[in-house]
Amino acid sequence: MSFLLSAYRTLRPLLFRLDPEPAHGLAFGLGKIAQPIPGTTNLLAAMAGQPSPSLAREVCGLHFSSPLGLAAGLDKGAELLPIWKALGFGFVEIGTVTPRPQPGNPKPRLFRIPTEGLILNRMGFNSEGAEVVARRLKHRPSGLIIGGNLGKNKLTSEEQALDDYRMAYRLIAPEVDYTAINISSPNTPGLRKLQAPEALKPLLEGLLVTRKDLALERQPLFVKLAPDLESEELDAIVDVIAASGLDGIIATNTTLDRGIVSEANRPKVQAWGDGGLSGVGLKDKAREVRRRILQRMPAGMPFMACGGIGNGADAREALADGAPLIQIYSALIFQGPGLVSEINRQLVSPST
Repeated sequence: MSFLLSAYRTLRPLLFRLDPEPAHGLAFGLGKIAQPIPGTTNLLAAMAGQPSPSLAREVCGLHFSSPLGLAAGLDKGAELLPIWKALGFGFVEIGTVTPRPQPGNPKPRLFRIPTEGLILNRMGFNSEGAEVVARRLKHRPSGLIIGGNLGKNKLTSEEQALDDYRMAYRLIAPEVDYTAINISSPNTPGLRKLQAPEALKPLLEGLLVTRKDLALERQPLFVKLAPDLESEELDAIVDVIAASGLDGIIATNTTLDRGIVSEANRPKVQAWGDGGLSGVGLKDKAREVRRRILQRMPAGMPFMACGGIGNGADAREALADGAPLIQIYSALIFQGPGLVSEINRQLVSPST
């Protein structure tokens, strides 16, 4: 076991005495203090070890040092990019970023079930706004692929959603390597309705026009889908995405399905109220959606696998299904920063 994995196992009980959001704030606060200190990220990179050159790949014309990325939702404001690079991530997806600042949903809005490796969140796109995040991205580290995950503001109607996505895109897209359109979070009222083919088609067409206006036609544009779609609906959505000329799909976001929680913990989760679930229990559901999308989408169209991936075996399974890129989030909370190098190592040498 690596030093980072064992150190986190020692510290986790102390960290988990805090509620999840204060614990997140503490970890990020310490990271922001340590990150600028000379030699800190070099030391972290030495402890973590960097991805084997054999893991490198080209996707959508971008060079990824590893297929393993950090999913959107953890570093919403692009605050710890040098640290993520030092840990060995091949790419980082920041956000979700909304065009205008908003506080998100009332607290408490983040919960964890450590015994099941599950997280429930109803953060509601808490965001500093695209202008603030775009300024921070101007100082991004070199050698790390960065994606920008974009969403609409809570008070923006579904009819005006395109205006919000365009505003966020104009600010964020010039500062990142790819963008992802989040229409699948369950925590912004009405957002998932944008996945319906009749709403999705004009949204994607409008964003592609904006991309052309900014002369960013070569920059990849993805859309992130939910795991709770019916099979026929999912097929229709994939057909719209493929026909639009969009570059790829990310799946999946969090689920509203409380059936992934054990019966013993289900009453507690029901008492917590609304929100999307992520973590170990989402793995099978996410894989079912992933495989259906991959069978439906055109051959060679890039896909990012997300949802329930927590170790090297899960990562290899997603790659074997046909996803050239994978993302983690919840597993990082429960297993710590050493998980990144552990998965990279297991992708090269599964038996070690």
